This record gives sequence, structure tokens and C-alpha cells, in this order.
Amino acid sequence: MSILRRFNHRFSTVAAAAAALRQDTTVWTRAPLSTVDQAAESLFHVSVDVSYSPNLVASHTRAGQYLQLRLTDAEKPSFLAIASPPALAASNGAFEFLVKSVSGSTAELLCGLKKGDVVELSQVMGRGFDLEKIEPPQDHPTVLIFATGSGISPIRSLIESGFSADKRSDVRLYYGARNLKRMAYQDRFKDWESSGVKIVPVLSQPDDSWKGESGYVQAAFARAKQIYSPKATGAVLCGQKQMTEEVASILVADGVSNEKILKNF
Repeated sequence: MSILRRFNHRFSTVAAAAAALRQDTTVWTRAPLSTVDQAAESLFHVSVDVSYSPNLVASHTRAGQYLQLRLTDAEKPSFLAIASPPALAASNGAFEFLVKSVSGSTAELLCGLKKGDVVELSQVMGRGFDLEKIEPPQDHPTVLIFATGSGISPIRSLIESGFSADKRSDVRLYYGARNLKRMAYQDRFKDWESSGVKIVPVLSQPDDSWKGESGYVQAAFARAKQIYSPKATGAVLCGQKQMTEEVASILVADGVSNEKILKNF
């Protein structure tokens, strides 16, 4: 075996061992499912009972955090943003998720389970949305929120955690989906609007009866814009990559600070 081949073999062995070690350091907590209900077309509301895992509950401190969920019958874990606000786990002992069922994935298997089935959860991960960058509300009266598909999941946590929306003059949520059947949390829109958030649904493939915004979220925002003071504007983005990149470009071009464009991953 040549020196180069020996080196490559040794490097591959070390890399594999290091990867295995990293995987072994993940702490997994077994927890039963409380709810698996369809929330919209291809989207499922999943609730996990974490009432017997106080350390896991305490680690969820911010909207926008996520974790890994694994199943014994699945090869790979699934990364899921936590949809419920931290206070819900503290009071009810539940983590809630909005899960998109993708064929052949761990998420598809999860959406096929039922109450009482046991899953495994990793530690809560990520810094979440750094809301300090758009505080206090009087200095950031405009907050623009953008989400597509299951990306609305951490946005629900954000809105229901509270970020003083009622103390700001212009808080808008642009929420994109293919059609109304694929738009989750519609039953929560009224409550969200009462908290100070204006909902702007955007459908990419609406039927003839739809009178609202159509096309893509970034195009709908570009048409509306109405940013009165870029320096006093913050934004929160979550969803399809092209949408987040294009919206961020529009905001920065209009004078919004890149530091005040918040993402959860």
C-alpha cells in the first residue's frame, strides 16, 4: 500500500470514528405522542408529551429553536422546528410541531403514528430568533415576517410567545402556500391578528375564487413594500430558501440593516 493510500485510509478511519463520536454525544429522550392530526394538505400537527423530561422542557427558551426527532424504524432523524411557544411546554408539558409529510422520509413515518407511540427527541438546538435586535418596540415599529409552507411553524412560536406586536405600528406576516388547503394554522389567524399581527396570505396556485395576494411571497411583498422607515424596520424570515434570499435582498436594498433580518437556522 502506498504512503498516500495509507494516509487516505487512516484519515477516513479517523473521520469515521470522529463522526461516530459526535453522534454518540447526542442525548436522546424517549417521549410518547399526544396528538397526530392533519393540519393541512401534507402537513400534520404533532404533539409530544415531555412532561416527564423537565430538563428538556427547560432547554426550550426561545421561539425559533429546533431539535431532532428519531424513530426506531427510520434510518435518519428528522430536524423539526418547535411550533409551540416555550411557555406551553412549561405549563402543559408538550412540544408541538408542524410536520410536512415527505414520501420516504422520517417525517412521513412520524405522520403515520398515533397517540401513545414513542419517539426520541434530542436536546433543543439553535439560538432561535434573536429578538433583542428588534427591541424595544418603539425603536422598531415595523416588523415584517415571511414564511412559506411548514416554515410557519417557528413563526407560530414567535407570535404566541409575544414580541410586543400590539406596541408596534406595522407588523405584517406574509404567509405563502400553494393553495388554502395547504395553509396551516388558519384557525389561529384571528387570534394572531388580535395580538397586532396583520396576516397577508399569498397563494401560488389559487383557484378562481381567490381575491387575495397571489404568486410568490417575495413578489407580493415587492408590490406592497410600504417600508416607511428602513432604519426602524426589522424582519423575520423562515421557509423556502429562494424566498428568504430574495426577500432579504429586497429589504437590504431598501435600507433595512442585515443585522435586523432574523432567521432561526
